[in-house]
Amino acid sequence: MKRNIMFTVTIICALIILSLAGCAKKAAEPGAEVTPPAPAAPAAPGQEMKPGEGIPAGGPVVPAAGETVVFDKKIYFDFDKFDLGAEAIGALNELAAFLKANAGLKVSVEGHCDERGTNEYNLALGERRAKAAYDYLAAQGIDASRLSTVSYGEEKPADPGQNEEAWAKNRRDEFVLSK
Repeated sequence: MKRNIMFTVTIICALIILSLAGCAKKAAEPGAEVTPPAPAAPAAPGQEMKPGEGIPAGGPVVPAAGETVVFDKKIYFDFDKFDLGAEAIGALNELAAFLKANAGLKVSVEGHCDERGTNEYNLALGERRAKAAYDYLAAQGIDASRLSTVSYGEEKPADPGQNEEAWAKNRRDEFVLSK
């Protein structure tokens, strides 16, 4: 009887260890260099843009029905923070003015984090970052029905590097416009 209990406990422990090992993060191979993709050249004003492309410097482009366009300004956050700085507020004011001038547009606020921390923590932090921008836009008079948030946590890094400069680029909110 004692032997059966010990055998069962051993099997359960082994299964738990195997399932936890399957959830572990994959470490980057030492010496393997990851190069970020080259940024696409933005379209000139008046040219058609493909979904997901950045907005050209000449001004925001209104997406066609069913298309999405990434607003040309991103906002960045300090490590483990979700408060809006002066630069972030300036970018949000520009976005709010553009949204007021284009009442048919909706915006999805995408919160991102660097790779430090657990997946769960980074998803929650990305959500708080997106919510901070959402709340600011709503306070500027943008109807909540035109706003949505999504958190990607650490899943979509802007820079795959593993240094402070790369991590700073990854702690951001992006704004995807759609009709």
